[in-house]
Amino acid sequence: MLIYLRILKESFNFAVSALTNNKLRTFLSLLGVTIGIFSIIGVLAAVDSLEKEIKGSISSLDNSTIYLMRFSFGPSNIPQWKREQFPDVTYEEYQYLNRNLPDLKAASFVLNVGPETIKHQDKSISNVEIVPVSHDYYNIEELQVVDGRFYNEQESMAGSPVMVVGDEIAKQLFGDTNPIGKKVRLYGRKFTILGVLKKEGAGLFGNSKDTAAIVPVNMVRRIYGNNNKFTFPAIIIKPESGTDVAEFVASVTQRLRAFRGIKTDEIDNFFVNQLQGFTDFIDNITGQMNIIGLMISGFSLLVGGFGIANIMFVSVKERTNLIGIQKSLGAKNKFILFQFLFEAVILSLIGGLIGLFLVYLISLAASQFTGDFEFILSPWNIALGTLVSSIIGLISGILPAISASRLDPVEAIRTGM
Repeated sequence: MLIYLRILKESFNFAVSALTNNKLRTFLSLLGVTIGIFSIIGVLAAVDSLEKEIKGSISSLDNSTIYLMRFSFGPSNIPQWKREQFPDVTYEEYQYLNRNLPDLKAASFVLNVGPETIKHQDKSISNVEIVPVSHDYYNIEELQVVDGRFYNEQESMAGSPVMVVGDEIAKQLFGDTNPIGKKVRLYGRKFTILGVLKKEGAGLFGNSKDTAAIVPVNMVRRIYGNNNKFTFPAIIIKPESGTDVAEFVASVTQRLRAFRGIKTDEIDNFFVNQLQGFTDFIDNITGQMNIIGLMISGFSLLVGGFGIANIMFVSVKERTNLIGIQKSLGAKNKFILFQFLFEAVILSLIGGLIGLFLVYLISLAASQFTGDFEFILSPWNIALGTLVSSIIGLISGILPAISASRLDPVEAIRTGM
């Protein structure tokens, strides 16, 4: 066992000496591997960061949460022309489901409207995200009100002019003053601030509840009307914990079909979108992005591998005389083989580590420039980059190492003279 360790040590020392004696050639050789590892790990890190940010933005919602609307979260087999004829969900349907669904924890009617300007005295904020929802939205998304309260069922049903604002809205309009009970102007009406949400930071596309204003949906319904195609209404439904989600979805579907009078032989004219299905869709998309990125980056790594193999063959030719002398002095084929294999692996490993370091630097810089969006270089990706670069070095160096170990000592000395 000791003799093998000694062979490994001497082979390693020979490899390091050969690399340091040919700095320019070493640099050019590892450049290809550096670019390849940088490309592969950079793609994996970017996709991982994107996936983490998307899932983090919906982490407050339970995977069993259901979105009932005329649009589908993912691909659909229903032709587009037919989907465009689907009616919007209505407030009456929300009330019916809220009363009749078994195992229901909470349901909320939601409208998607455009941004507005909110004013308070001489201050105003434009492009504020308006979130018109019924009162149970608080329980579905598990909002955290740090000051004041959320509006109740009575205020929601009556469409009272009340509002819950994000942290940034409160700070920009009121500064250090307590905003609870203050009046702001929206839609040409005066709204009373009831509560302020906990700061959560920017989301994937820069939007978050920090810059949002949540208002009773019935107030906004009076402004936009019930047949406005630009409000994109939805019913958000959350079942009780432990409920069989498949059975619950079937119950939602059956009741809405009955309410709409859809016949047995007719298809659903609505979509029951599960949040779990959305996360699965995200996993599928990011998986495909990873595969495509790996395929493209693999070509860079392949070029780097060929570069190492080429340099190793040159190295064998240059050191033919030395190999002959080593073998004539009793060096075994294993020693010569390990010597060149170590040289190839070390060369590739150094290139890979430089590539990982570059990814790390760029991820730090990118995180600084993109604010709350964090680029991550996971330990798994670091380990993968190290492993891949080692394997590339091993594969690239195996043929040159074998050819060097099989040289006849007499012929090797004569060739080198």
